[in-house]
Amino acid sequence: MEKMRLQKYIAQCGYASRRKAEQLIIDGRVTVNGVVVTEMGVKVDAGDIVKVDDKRIKTEKRKVYILLNKPIGVVTTSDDEFDRKTVLDLLEGIKERVYPVGRLDYNTAGLLILTNDGELTKFLTHPSHEIEKTYIAEFYGNFDETKKQIFEKGVDIEGYQTLPAKVEILSPEKVKVTIREGKNRQIRKMFEQVECDVYKLRRISIGTLHDDKLMPGKWRYLKAEELKGLGYVTEE
Repeated sequence: MEKMRLQKYIAQCGYASRRKAEQLIIDGRVTVNGVVVTEMGVKVDAGDIVKVDDKRIKTEKRKVYILLNKPIGVVTTSDDEFDRKTVLDLLEGIKERVYPVGRLDYNTAGLLILTNDGELTKFLTHPSHEIEKTYIAEFYGNFDETKKQIFEKGVDIEGYQTLPAKVEILSPEKVKVTIREGKNRQIRKMFEQVECDVYKLRRISIGTLHDDKLMPGKWRYLKAEELKGLGYVTEE
């Protein structure tokens, strides 16, 4: 392995995206050969001992790409301080250490990617790529053409203007909506702005990736052509 920047190494270990890895370094949570590193630019190779929060990390030999249909009542984290079930608890038989790409709220169901490839995480979550994510929302209230136009122009959420959304009205209380960003609880907040209270939310696609046969709580490996369909090409 050639020397590479520390944040890239952390990402390739599947521990976090490169951007999150940079924050880990800034926060003083990373050591190289026992020395805390807090500045960008440090390079490491296979002989260096890299630890995050005093736990050694290593690059995975095999890259793993998983599609999970997350059910309601499961948290999108590797562990939970309240001892709730996590998405990792659903992945029986997976030996590699994988992490969710992005997140779905506790009360939101649907498709979620998990991987140990930090570069994929960076690719899918970087704002410049604007990966589309489509949801079905059911709510109390009435969604009409006027509200659809608001979504299509962009919704002001707490001073932030969302990008224009694609909207299909399935019924006055059920809508399919596609966004190209992923702010915290964005879909629910968008509906709140038009006086609709979401009680059921499900993500049905990520970019070109969809699977209506994958049951809640079940998972499968992604195929190489599915990753290519997302615009990502693996090194393998």
